[in-house]
Amino acid sequence: MSDIDPTDQALATIASIFERPEPGFVVRDTEVEAVAADGFAVADEHHGTDEHPVVEEQPLVPEHPADADGYNKIGPGPMVAIRLKWTVHRGDDGQYYVHETIGEQSAPVVSGPMSSEAAVQFVDTHEEEARRRFELLRSEIAGRSSLADYERKGEA
Repeated sequence: MSDIDPTDQALATIASIFERPEPGFVVRDTEVEAVAADGFAVADEHHGTDEHPVVEEQPLVPEHPADADGYNKIGPGPMVAIRLKWTVHRGDDGQYYVHETIGEQSAPVVSGPMSSEAAVQFVDTHEEEARRRFELLRSEIAGRSSLADYERKGEA
């Protein structure tokens, strides 16, 4: 029995993803649309008109959930042990609380009580700020690395 190379498995997985891409848009010809016997909308043949079909963009992730309970975002970073995570939970009092953790095993820092919209906004704002600070730190490290390479080559 031969061993299967993990690289072959990874390449096969990637190939299967490209063979069956997830639809990001729903295209409908608004003039000519019929309903099939099974209830699904089916577009008829285009009858020679020069009009283009209408593309309805459907977001893959909803803008804001109807119920904020369980809404979460994970901050950027190379290590799970130091990555921030924000999760909205509904309390017994009907108010919403945001649990902020660092890594997987830390005790959460709880913020609240707040409304559903305020909790989602809190999570979005903190995640955006963490991402901005991470990108700033990453560019600063990259700049220092470039400067160090420059100095090592004796060009300083």
